[in-house]
Amino acid sequence: MAKKTLLVVDDTIDNLIVLYKVLRAEYDVIGASNGKEALRLVEATPPDLILLDIMMPEMDGYEVCRLLKLDPRLRDIPVIFISALNEEVDETRGFEMGAVDFITKPVKPAILCRRVAVHLELRSQKEELRRQNQELQEVLSQVKELSGLLPICMTCKKIRDDQGYWNQLETYISEHSDVLFSHSYCPDCAGIALEEFLK
Repeated sequence: MAKKTLLVVDDTIDNLIVLYKVLRAEYDVIGASNGKEALRLVEATPPDLILLDIMMPEMDGYEVCRLLKLDPRLRDIPVIFISALNEEVDETRGFEMGAVDFITKPVKPAILCRRVAVHLELRSQKEELRRQNQELQEVLSQVKELSGLLPICMTCKKIRDDQGYWNQLETYISEHSDVLFSHSYCPDCAGIALEEFLK
């Protein structure tokens, strides 16, 4: 199974090295030293998760996160802020920008690894739910095809399809669903068949 890719963004090279050493065993780690470089990397190859410093020159982490969340292609990438800022107002703003977590420096390696793993798992579950929902919508669409008004012959019970051809009921249903038929007699027909047989 391919490793997940993490983008680490920090303007201090020593911080990038520390994070790289902590995470490289489990993940493919890419580094960026400023916000603009981070946005270029994300647009070129979206990572599975972003670890983002807040205090950076020119473009801070809040702005980077805000821009990511405006892009429909990138907004679902989890962003974890890693910052020396540790006031409640800083964390609150981070969550308001769309981050999923906030870790204060200095980073505790075990805590960092666990939080990264948790948010990657949550993203995988969210994507799986989205896939299952799409499959359900497709199934519902097929069911709706069968739930509409069907033109049926009042004598032979054949059904007219969209092209105007008349089909046996079981043929029509088989073509529009995954239903399989097994054939047997209902009690009334069984009685008639038995009478015919005895004659």
